[in-house]
Amino acid sequence: METVIGLTAIAAAILIAFGALGTAVGFGLLGGKFLEGVARQPELAPQLQVKMFIVAGLLDAVPMIGVGIGLFFVFANPFIGLLGQ
Repeated sequence: METVIGLTAIAAAILIAFGALGTAVGFGLLGGKFLEGVARQPELAPQLQVKMFIVAGLLDAVPMIGVGIGLFFVFANPFIGLLGQ
């Protein structure tokens, strides 16, 4: 049983870590492309900024979902019930 709990904790940590890493890369690419677009056409900066914030909000949902799934596995582990079978 301790092995299942330990492996679940490791899996939750990897899930949260890769979610954060992917979001960091995504925000870096998003910011870089935004700056490139504004440098090319400065008059479109307000429109690009609104679209950037919408995408940033959607991009921010990814690690939040990962944290929720990780916490579910840590506190309501469905794999412990399989040990009794």
